[in-house]
Amino acid sequence: MLALQDLGAELVALNDEQLAAIELPESLRDAVSEARRIRGFEARRRQLQYIGKLMRTVDAAPIQAGLDAAREKSSRHSALLKRVESWRSRMLAEPGALPELLERYPGADAQRLRALVEDARREREAGQAPRSYRELHRALRALLEGNVTGDS
Repeated sequence: MLALQDLGAELVALNDEQLAAIELPESLRDAVSEARRIRGFEARRRQLQYIGKLMRTVDAAPIQAGLDAAREKSSRHSALLKRVESWRSRMLAEPGALPELLERYPGADAQRLRALVEDARREREAGQAPRSYRELHRALRALLEGNVTGDS
């Protein structure tokens, strides 16, 4: 019973997109939506107990599978952002990082990346708004999202 209540609490913690991706009975979906709106501690606790009660009437395996898939997607996204940030930091700090990136990702637009790195360095030195720094992040993210073979 407590495990089902914990599963219900995980459903409440999901964002709208993740929750919509999981197949739930209408009564359970309504209870989860209500729990997300409740701010009072005791009222929220009671609502989570109610969700646990509703969970006893449904098959929890598909719900658990949906939660696992949401966690995995979130983990992959976090790992991607860490890789992007690592590459951007290295490219701004190490002169040899850009050629290494271009070697690992032959489809990358070398001229654009080189210009973004130089502009980001210039912006940092001049104390300007980090426009190219952000654009470099977007370019690296697009490159790494489209290319799953290279590591780090």
